[in-house]
Amino acid sequence: MQALKEWAVVCKALEEGRQVLLLRKGGILEYRQGFKVKHDRFLLFPTYEHQSKDHLQVDYADRLDEVLQDQPATGTNRITSYAEAIEVKEITDRIALRTLAKYHIWNESYVNARMDYNPSKPMSVILLRVFKLESPMFIENKQEWIGCRSWIPLDIDVGGGPIMEDLQFNTIASEVKGVLSIAA
Repeated sequence: MQALKEWAVVCKALEEGRQVLLLRKGGILEYRQGFKVKHDRFLLFPTYEHQSKDHLQVDYADRLDEVLQDQPATGTNRITSYAEAIEVKEITDRIALRTLAKYHIWNESYVNARMDYNPSKPMSVILLRVFKLESPMFIENKQEWIGCRSWIPLDIDVGGGPIMEDLQFNTIASEVKGVLSIAA
């Protein structure tokens, strides 16, 4: 299974069920082509750079301190979850993104800044079903994984249980899909 790099605070929010969406444009290394969902099932690889309380919604900003205090030792990483991409839609509609704010932890200012980055590319909205690993995986970081790239090759297969019950997830997924179906 491949891994998707994402802020550690976002991985925590995904594991807690506070977040069910990723909003991606792609990193510096993906500028021309933009972000692509290359795998429908992937590990969540927590990263610790670029995170800031200034980018988070008020109700979740203080969780960043907790995440940073729990950061693994330098040169290592701890993977505790994986996700399945249930729905992927590219949108440019800022009103739709505002409507989806309750399903992620980024604040409106940060979402707008991401929309303004590489403005010719749409924002990828990815609805995720997240699964907690049976036990955490500790891995050594490799030099080639450093930098603004989204996907890293781990080629590890894992199992685990969903963090949200089916009924709760299906209700949320239905709401998100409804917004995405009318977004342009």
